[in-house]
Amino acid sequence: MHRADHRPSRRTFLDVSSAMVVAGLTAGCTSDSARPGRHAPSAAAAPVPVPATGRHQAGVTLPQPAQRNLLAVVADLAAATAPGPLLAELGQTIRTLVAGTDPRLLGLPPGDLTVTVGVGPRLVRAAGASLPGATDLPRFSRERINPRERGGDLLIQICAGDALLLPVVAAALLDQAGDRIHERWRQSARRGTNVPIGNGLTAPRNPLGFIDGIVGPHTDAEQRRDLWLAGPAAVTGGTLAVLRRMELDLPRFAALSVAGQEAVFGRRRASGVPLSGGTISSGPELGAKTPDGRYLVPADAHVRRANPTVVGAGLMLRRSYSTDGPAPGLLFISFQNDLRTFTATLTHMDASDALLRYTTTTASATFLILPGFDRQHPLGSRLFG
Repeated sequence: MHRADHRPSRRTFLDVSSAMVVAGLTAGCTSDSARPGRHAPSAAAAPVPVPATGRHQAGVTLPQPAQRNLLAVVADLAAATAPGPLLAELGQTIRTLVAGTDPRLLGLPPGDLTVTVGVGPRLVRAAGASLPGATDLPRFSRERINPRERGGDLLIQICAGDALLLPVVAAALLDQAGDRIHERWRQSARRGTNVPIGNGLTAPRNPLGFIDGIVGPHTDAEQRRDLWLAGPAAVTGGTLAVLRRMELDLPRFAALSVAGQEAVFGRRRASGVPLSGGTISSGPELGAKTPDGRYLVPADAHVRRANPTVVGAGLMLRRSYSTDGPAPGLLFISFQNDLRTFTATLTHMDASDALLRYTTTTASATFLILPGFDRQHPLGSRLFG
């Protein structure tokens, strides 16, 4: 679902019960970093509630394994709107929605609902020009982006195992915000079933059929190094998010042989094993060659061009979601504690990455995902208090 120019009102959530039946939303929000020893529950298992409060906001690394459904809403603050009081209200509403006590849930159980809130560079700069998250995302090649779908002041990421919750929760939050925000665009998306990748970790397949999210900050040490912000105090415990919505040229990609598709990614489609051999969790041996001198992992393969060691950047918690529309699409979200991790990677990919030949970016934004909150410390209070 993709809708722009939406102005929230109290009528919104009253109309949503019929809208959600028509929409039949299915979307994806699956964490890429399930901890060793944790296994996905069976389809019949009741979802486990996820606390809304804590050091970090839910919806980045928690729950694990994570929900399959996502709705991202990007909005701007109206003129003269103070972000502090608005964010505090949204945080309180998130708490009541997750607890199941908000009547705007229309009787739906919240289950494993999470809501994650981020603020865009304009708001971050107003709080401090040198803060992480104050830099706008640059422009890259293969973009066809409407001005309303580039940037934004506010991100509301809603994830749940029950897809019917997504429009209901969005309507409640937009109703709470009232005329203080104006929606730019929204995107629902979904992910497939997770595939085991070893050491208790799982990753789903992306819309091109390949296992996605094999490489990332999976351990606590990696997450402290590459995912979570360690300072200044106003942002400690937060992270930086990048959203990129793309159209995919699936017919042209599907016309390749399996070997051709594998050369684009640098991994086996069925197993996820690098073309240089090993196991799915093995790092590709980028120097490995055939007897006649050809690289086993082609020079323009995605795993080579996006390799953190080659790029000289940290790890990203990467997620790819399937979207519907006039053309098949993908919603890419990455979390990292340094925006350069993303920008340097995509700059290196822009030069020569075979995967980009099959993508056109139609929306792009970056946000500071605020630190966690609780009753004593409202959402956004350390940045805008």
